[in-house]
Amino acid sequence: MENKKALDIVVFPWLAFGHMIPFLELSKHLAKKGHHISYVSTPRNLERLLPKIPKNLLPFIKLVPIPLPRDGVLPPKAEASSDMPFDDVELLKKAYDGLKEPLASILEGATPIDWIIYDYPCYWLPPIADRLGVRKAFLSLMNGWSSASFGPSSNMIKDGAGTWSKPESLTGRLEWVPFQNNVVYRFHEAKKSLSAARKNASGVSDMFRGGCSVCDCDVFAIRSSRELEAEYLQLLEKLHRKPVVPVGLLPTSVDEDQMANSDTWHSIKDWLDKHTNESVVYAALGSELGPSQDVVNALALGLELSRLPFFWALRNHAGRPQELPDGFKKQTRDQGLVWTSWVPQAQILSHNSVGAFLTHCGWSSIIEGLQFGKPLIMLPFVLDQGLNARVMEAKKVGFEIPRNNQDGSFDKNSVAQSLKVMCEDVFGKIYRDEAKKMSRMVADENLHNQYIEEFEAYLYRNRPISEA
Repeated sequence: MENKKALDIVVFPWLAFGHMIPFLELSKHLAKKGHHISYVSTPRNLERLLPKIPKNLLPFIKLVPIPLPRDGVLPPKAEASSDMPFDDVELLKKAYDGLKEPLASILEGATPIDWIIYDYPCYWLPPIADRLGVRKAFLSLMNGWSSASFGPSSNMIKDGAGTWSKPESLTGRLEWVPFQNNVVYRFHEAKKSLSAARKNASGVSDMFRGGCSVCDCDVFAIRSSRELEAEYLQLLEKLHRKPVVPVGLLPTSVDEDQMANSDTWHSIKDWLDKHTNESVVYAALGSELGPSQDVVNALALGLELSRLPFFWALRNHAGRPQELPDGFKKQTRDQGLVWTSWVPQAQILSHNSVGAFLTHCGWSSIIEGLQFGKPLIMLPFVLDQGLNARVMEAKKVGFEIPRNNQDGSFDKNSVAQSLKVMCEDVFGKIYRDEAKKMSRMVADENLHNQYIEEFEAYLYRNRPISEA
């Protein structure tokens, strides 16, 4: 590290794989530069993440298990949000809050900690870190336009200060955004997002958690880039009165060596290899929110009606099993494949036969899709997903399946028509071409490494004074 002292950094993500994996990606980048990372999570989560750490980085990344408190409410072995129904995730946040004392013990261990990089639910962490002289980096896995939708952190601590009081308030232009934009919720998205943000079986709303986490941090790190949204990053600094440091998009690295020994990938690749370039629609709606049976039915019938080849990653979510329409598998056996367990999404999206990505518009999924130049067929449901869809549509890299604005419903015809336009129509070529253009930025390793270097330099310059 050219005579620079290695930093000791604790990393503590929320218990969702959409959070744990990007936090791990950032940890790997910092470990490559010689810093010592203590990655803290529950034992089962760490077991599931261990294969994602290259052997050469194992001396620099220490996996630190802390058992999740059990009160008889959580399902057996549930340690991540994907292990339980979406509506019960607040119970996981309550258990997460029970990690306060074990985490404090880690921070006050024998080796002085320079920084902790933490996630939005951890509202109770900053006072502990301050007491121990540890600097605090809040890492937002939402982009700037989504983060800005919550307004100033002071408003969030006041539980939205009126803006998040009713769905209608989220469907119009936000008063604190000074420039013209169309990044607003549809009514059905606002209603669901408002409900999700205010659920408090844990006793603490997400608005309060996020507000305190941002208000009390030393630096607001964010999974974004200036090439994508410079004006929103500047706005966040004004809203929160904190330095905002983008860490880049943390694009996924495809580990060919690891996949070489994967029976799952071999089976999927064999199926994809039988199809011509850019002919297959890859459909996946994320690991967090299980789609309703109505959504599954409309998607299934729409995929069938399109007559396009499809690979559908339809995971069985805890507490919400989905059933395919009667006869669907038989009728589409020569057209598509439904996979009901884990899939290597990045490898699938990187395959030449995949021509479009039907997605729920989670930020990680959008980044993966555009990294490999796949245009987006968008079906957002809750939280930042709808806002992401508005921006991607404006950038002409994807368009939304038409839906009822009030209840979010759609039918097979909407699905089939959207797929055929994107994959076969001249109009869809605009989106296919723009997605390929954007992939040059999203997949640019040198660009995103520069962001990591800027973040590393910030952490080093602003390490605790006693270590300076």
